[in-house]
Amino acid sequence: MGGNNRSQSSRSDHSHCCFKPFISPNPRTTFNPVSRYPKINKTAFISPFSSVIGDVAIRRNVYVAPNVSIRADEGTPFYIGTNTNLQDGVILHGIVNKQIYVDGKGYSIFIGREVSIAHGALVHGPCYIGDKVFVGFNSIVYDAIVGEGVFIAYNAVVTNGVRIRPNRFVPPGANIDSQEKADALMPVPTDSREFAQAVQRVNQEFPASYHLLLGKNRCSCGLAYD
Repeated sequence: MGGNNRSQSSRSDHSHCCFKPFISPNPRTTFNPVSRYPKINKTAFISPFSSVIGDVAIRRNVYVAPNVSIRADEGTPFYIGTNTNLQDGVILHGIVNKQIYVDGKGYSIFIGREVSIAHGALVHGPCYIGDKVFVGFNSIVYDAIVGEGVFIAYNAVVTNGVRIRPNRFVPPGANIDSQEKADALMPVPTDSREFAQAVQRVNQEFPASYHLLLGKNRCSCGLAYD
């Protein structure tokens, strides 16, 4: 009987254990002398083991999976639009004093609505990612403007100031580092578009579902956020 009680007690203790994300202002530095807290919509979900640092705006129903790093401590600010998902291991960072402009405001990283950034991808500012873009597994987007509906396949690189027109397809492993290469990209194939839509459908359910599972008090390690 005693052994059973210990086992039940152990299971009970584990059921109340919850690892939190790390949510923090940026540190004060010579290039960013003001500490700014992230602004995270209450409907967004930031998973355990992820970090959100600095001047980051996260809008409605965004899903941030485990082990994501959103670090606006150098290049800043970041914007992440409604219904976007950042999957496991995604990294967002930016170079100081390098920005793109959206509606007259400067951003290190601007990510639109219904964007999927897949496992292990790196998005490094300055960059703009339009609505309904898919950024594939282990791909890199740095110093680029990516138009609406673009599909970037796995292990691809998009960089060097290129602008990709809407609804273009970046093939697996491609290195799009010149405007000539960007202009030669073909339209997104039907199967890739359908895949991106399916990924969106799945990930848009996660924020509300995880809030129900783990509770809505998504405080950081001792740091409150709005």
